[in-house]
Amino acid sequence: MNGSGDMTLAFDLTALQELAKPDAVFTDARQWSEYVGVISERPTYVVTNFTRKHRIRQDFFSGPRGREESLANVKDQFGTDRYVYVGTAGADRSLAETAGWEYLGVEEAAGAADWELGEPDPPDAQVTDTGDDDGRDDWP
Repeated sequence: MNGSGDMTLAFDLTALQELAKPDAVFTDARQWSEYVGVISERPTYVVTNFTRKHRIRQDFFSGPRGREESLANVKDQFGTDRYVYVGTAGADRSLAETAGWEYLGVEEAAGAADWELGEPDPPDAQVTDTGDDDGRDDWP
């Protein structure tokens, strides 16, 4: 990957789930990115659960917004020269282009940065939104 430190890097949650060591990826990405975060259309607690489980400290996340709105908000809030969105599908490429971000597929990013691809984490079957705090892995 390019050595530019003046870059905002956003990972789609699905892309992170295809990396064997997402925590190591974030640590590595911080060496050449000003800001690193997660974008997803999934509920906030799903992203929070994944990032806590993998000990990822993110500079931003999408929250309850849609992905396109999230990318626009991140671009407005974090002033860098480049904005790169790492995703997994053609729809992610279209989303990045619409939002004015560069797109990089997770396989291409992994190859360029020497990140290890792995089996995606299982679906969030272990995390259910029961409406209360009991039994939820994402609750402090």
